[in-house]
Amino acid sequence: MSGKLQKAKGFKNSRTGMYVSIATSLFGVVGTVKRGRQARAEGDTLQMLDVAVSAAGIVTGVALLVRELRRLDLEDVVDDVLD
Repeated sequence: MSGKLQKAKGFKNSRTGMYVSIATSLFGVVGTVKRGRQARAEGDTLQMLDVAVSAAGIVTGVALLVRELRRLDLEDVVDDVLD
């Protein structure tokens, strides 16, 4: 069982895992936009604030994932130079 768990953790930190995480995060944009439109139509300020916080979380999450992808690319370059 621990071998499967380690493999799953490795996938999360792999380039493919990062792309899947980015896609999942960006998929959350659809629901956030829908909620934002509904809140605006209803004039619900509290709901709009919730949408803004959710959007900020999505942007921050994607930015962190992109940063990790860049680190993976840098590691690949350094590994190629050292080999």
